[in-house]
Order: sequence, then C-alpha cells, then structure tokens
Amino acid sequence: MKILKRILLTAILALGLTTISNAKEINDSVALNGIKETKSVFLIDFTNVKKTAFYMNIIEGTHKGLVSQGVKPNMVLVFIGETVKFLSTEPDEAFEMENEEYLVSIQNSIKNLKKAGVRMEVCAVATKVFNVKNSTIPKEMDIVADGFISLIGWQTQGHKLVPIF
Repeated sequence: MKILKRILLTAILALGLTTISNAKEINDSVALNGIKETKSVFLIDFTNVKKTAFYMNIIEGTHKGLVSQGVKPNMVLVFIGETVKFLSTEPDEAFEMENEEYLVSIQNSIKNLKKAGVRMEVCAVATKVFNVKNSTIPKEMDIVADGFISLIGWQTQGHKLVPIF
C-alpha cells in the first residue's frame, strides 16, 4: 500500500510540474502589440474610502504592469465627487479613526503615483461642495476648476477613458 501511495504521489507531482512548465506566460502582449506609449485618464468618483484605497492600489499596479511590459504610461487621474474627502490630509477626526488604514493607503498611493510620473487632479467644484479645504489636498495633486472639463480636455487630447466603478 505504501508503494502504491508513493507511485501515486510521484505521478501527481510529475503531472503538476509538467503543467506548470507548459503554462503560458500571463501578460498583455496581444493588446499591447506594437504599443510603446499609452495615454489614459481615470475618472475617480467613489463614495467609499475602502474602495478608493483599493482602486488606488490597482492603478499603481496597472502603471507598474505597463512599465514592466515595455510601455510608457501617460496617466492622469481626475478625482471628483465625494472622493475628495478621502484625499484630504486633515480628515474629520472620527472618520479618520474609523478608516485610518484606508486613508494611509490612499496617501501612500498618492506619493507613489506622483513618483511614477502620474498626474493627479482634484476638482475644485467637489472640494467646495464637500467642504474640503483646498489647502488640505496633498501637494502631489493639482486642483483644477472643474473635473468634468478636465476630463473632456484630456480625452480631446487623446487620453482614453478608463472606466472604474
């Protein structure tokens, strides 16, 4: 019985290694065929701090993924709506206590994306509506008069909209 178990285990391991060695590399080479540079604009409008932190991390990964596949990413993030509350360096104290982990993650993503050359714009209409002082928006970000106008401008310049919701 022990010999049968060893043979079975050896066969399973051999099959597993064969499957791993025959696995295709996972990449985006078909979609990126011949592309050296991309132009994208992300419209970010979330009402949830956790979701905002999650997608900021995903966008960081997208930037790194493009670079690792030999493509120069020209990315712009446009923040509108309630999302601007999650960008402030001076959030409401109770909100900060409940969501510290996500707020720290967002601030880290902002710094990392800026270092990577990503432009980030914050809508002044949204900061006014949601009572966020423009002076509390991180220095890595630019305040624009109207996020929708900015979005229109970037798309008119050839940036492709990346819908996230």
